[in-house]
Amino acid sequence: MRRLWLAVLLLAVSGETLAALRVVSLAPSLSEIVVELDSADLLVGVLDGGERPSAIKDVPSVGRYGQLDMERLLSLKPDLLLLWPGSVGPAQRDQLKRLNIPTFVAEPHSLEQLTAQIEAIAIQLGRPERGVEWAAALRRNLDELRQRYRREAPLRVFYQVWDAPLYTVGGGQIISDALEVCGARNVFADLSLPAPQVSIEAVLQRDPEVILAGDQPQLDAWNAWPQVTAVKHRQLLLVTDKGLERPSGQMIEATAKLCHLIAPDR
Repeated sequence: MRRLWLAVLLLAVSGETLAALRVVSLAPSLSEIVVELDSADLLVGVLDGGERPSAIKDVPSVGRYGQLDMERLLSLKPDLLLLWPGSVGPAQRDQLKRLNIPTFVAEPHSLEQLTAQIEAIAIQLGRPERGVEWAAALRRNLDELRQRYRREAPLRVFYQVWDAPLYTVGGGQIISDALEVCGARNVFADLSLPAPQVSIEAVLQRDPEVILAGDQPQLDAWNAWPQVTAVKHRQLLLVTDKGLERPSGQMIEATAKLCHLIAPDR
């Protein structure tokens, strides 16, 4: 089925439209994917957010998250826009639609969707072979992680995004899928919002075996509830790798680090 899907995409962009010569990426994760596909030479503009890969350090900026410089973008005369919806506000997304510039929208909710979108982006860039090669390597790595960290009963994990107010990730967020690869289950996987606000009482009720956060003081605060299994067994774990926040090919390596953090004995 995947090969058939790829063949259809290849036919859809065959001939003169196969390669987009001037590409603007409207998300750091999408810029990373272009670099991973050995196509940095096609980028004429990027939306900034965090440190850039060295291959695109001199590419002109078209703004930052939620602050797209539309005039600058138009001056670059792009043939293709790569868009993650959350990186541009609703009003400017409507503006982009009215410009009729070919746009590829990427918002993966799972790691399998991510690898499929990498293949699709490669086709848009005129580098389909590289897309197939890179996606296949990522899938092999994912399969290895699933086999290595598989559990009969998944670990209950609370992934903390922020503490005041308390935010986590919902079941449709790609980080939730990364947890499943690691033999764990997001205790708030039943929530549909990407980043739902939850209460401390709700966390206590779901009694996670592991609590993850990117800030040590946020983790230390959970010691006030020694009845929680994660606190009782000292499973308050610091996630230092920010790669989980950027759904590009490198997220597979970030997922491997997450798995080792959760279950170092495997």
